Amino acid sequence: MLAMVLALLAGCAAPPGKIVGARTSADTSSKVVLSQRAFDEIATARARELALQALSHIGVPYRYGGASPENGFDCSGLVHYVYSRGAGVVLPRNTQALSAVGAPVDVSELEPGDLVFFDTLRKPYSHVGIYLGDQRFIHAPTTGGQVELVDIRARYWQSRYNGARRLEL
Repeated sequence: MLAMVLALLAGCAAPPGKIVGARTSADTSSKVVLSQRAFDEIATARARELALQALSHIGVPYRYGGASPENGFDCSGLVHYVYSRGAGVVLPRNTQALSAVGAPVDVSELEPGDLVFFDTLRKPYSHVGIYLGDQRFIHAPTTGGQVELVDIRARYWQSRYNGARRLEL
């Protein structure tokens, strides 16, 4: 799967809206579409590795406490797994601890690979995702959901945004 995503990302000069991957778990029709702007933002090797690792898990089912593609992911499990595999960095395994790692980043300064935090349980920093550029982030949403790429500008996410952190690798 990772090889397929790598091959598809090699076509960075493709027009906006190019399909760059598909999840083959339960549903092979799950497609990931990144804009040209997102491709341009994922310029550094670090961001590219993190993005490829994260995108390869689109469609993996949400599972509370999950920390692998075989067993499913919760939000912090996805972040932990992606950073471990994509950057060789072992991060804390819960959102509260993750919210203290790295340096704060203003929403206007987000870069691919930054961690973005939300209050989804009436508790600050109760949800985390990985920013991938062009106002989109990847996350493991909730029971019954699957790892997905969403727009941070959506009303739901804007009203729950708590901040972002950048890790120096």
